[in-house]
Amino acid sequence: MRSPLARFLVRRILTALLLAVGITLVTFVLTNLVPGDPVAANLGQRALGDPAIVAQWRADHGLDRPLPQQYLAHLGGLLHGDLGTSQQSHRPVLDDLAQSVPATLELAGAAIVVSLILGVGFGVVAALRRDRFADHVLRVLSLVGISVPTFWLALMAFYVFFFRLQITPGSGRIDPGMTPPPQVTGLYTVDALLSGRWEVFSSAVGHLAAPALVLALYTIGLLTRFTRSAVLEVLGQDYVRAARAKGLPGRVVLFRYVLRPALVPVITVAGLAFGSLLSGTVLVEAVFAWPGVGQYAYKSATTLDLPAVMGVGLVVGVVYLVINLVVDVLYGVVDPRVRVS
Repeated sequence: MRSPLARFLVRRILTALLLAVGITLVTFVLTNLVPGDPVAANLGQRALGDPAIVAQWRADHGLDRPLPQQYLAHLGGLLHGDLGTSQQSHRPVLDDLAQSVPATLELAGAAIVVSLILGVGFGVVAALRRDRFADHVLRVLSLVGISVPTFWLALMAFYVFFFRLQITPGSGRIDPGMTPPPQVTGLYTVDALLSGRWEVFSSAVGHLAAPALVLALYTIGLLTRFTRSAVLEVLGQDYVRAARAKGLPGRVVLFRYVLRPALVPVITVAGLAFGSLLSGTVLVEAVFAWPGVGQYAYKSATTLDLPAVMGVGLVVGVVYLVINLVVDVLYGVVDPRVRVS
């Protein structure tokens, strides 16, 4: 394999597979260390008083076997695409996740796109206008975005813009009574466009706007501060001064000599922020009744639905592995020094 990029990708994919196995082990161990009895959480009081029913329930869910055997059975199921059956919905966990993951992906994707556009733009402006009025305003705004608790902001946004002003739609992904578009990707905005249902697309965008902006506020503040710091560091390099001394236009210096090296740390932060958005939207999803992974994980954890909890843990772990791989590839795209090494 002659291509360095191909060798790099193969190495990273093999490493990711090993890490995925480690994630299954950690998720399984932590899930079984949680204090509480899944039998008591899933059976009623009368059923709990009957030893035969309890024994049958444990046998049906494989809980009567030693933990190593349970883990090996779990791994065997994963190899066949079987994440187990949810003890609450009585449906395959994979089917439940196929419904909730696209909802969270749509929400987090919209939030990270808004965050990248505004956060990187604000950071560049703040760096170029260092110690001027615009810089001070943007630094204060970024500090507010980082400091305000997301759950409080979600509650305030829902109360003010929906309940009081009625300028945003209510909870859920589309208006009540509206039929979802035929599922292709699971993203209502994309599926509505593909099926040509413009009224559903408009409703989906309206419902997506408020929770996505709430989620984006923290990431915008974070990216603004990191981008400002990275751009200021690059602006002080000798080659940037030399480019300016040669009389190159400011636009050329900015896009050709400043932004590319400055984007490396920003990509790292953006990747971590996207992973955090995908796995940490529980409270925002609860406020806006968004049927995503966060709500599914919360309900599964409160009912000790072990297969569902392990399924969510595996999805979150795989999401971080994929994001890290994408971030490593982007390093080589934006910085030739990384590509050569």
